[in-house]
Amino acid sequence: QVQLVESGGGLVQPGGSLRLSCAASGLAFSSSAMSWYRQAPGKERELVAGFTTAGRRTNYADSVKGRFTISRDNAKNTIFLQMNNLKPEDTAVYYCNADLWGARKYVYWGQGTQVTVSS
Repeated sequence: QVQLVESGGGLVQPGGSLRLSCAASGLAFSSSAMSWYRQAPGKERELVAGFTTAGRRTNYADSVKGRFTISRDNAKNTIFLQMNNLKPEDTAVYYCNADLWGARKYVYWGQGTQVTVSS
């Protein structure tokens, strides 16, 4: 069974940094498009950063470009999201997403990790 487990969230002051991790199991990790999404209360879930299938390319939301970096460790079946210069508007639950071959037919979600940016 596919499992995606996020970790690394927490409370941070504006301008601070956090590093999120997503450990994946039960799926063809290297053949999946892995991404980070986030959702704030009352708002739609949005793509933050992602890899295309097998990590060939990356993409970022305009709001996080230059501040966030997505990376992966294929040996550990893990993706990361390094978040720098955090802003209050980054406050959300961050979710790991796996999409087998990027085909939108077999899509999996983690349970999320809370990130709160506040002074």
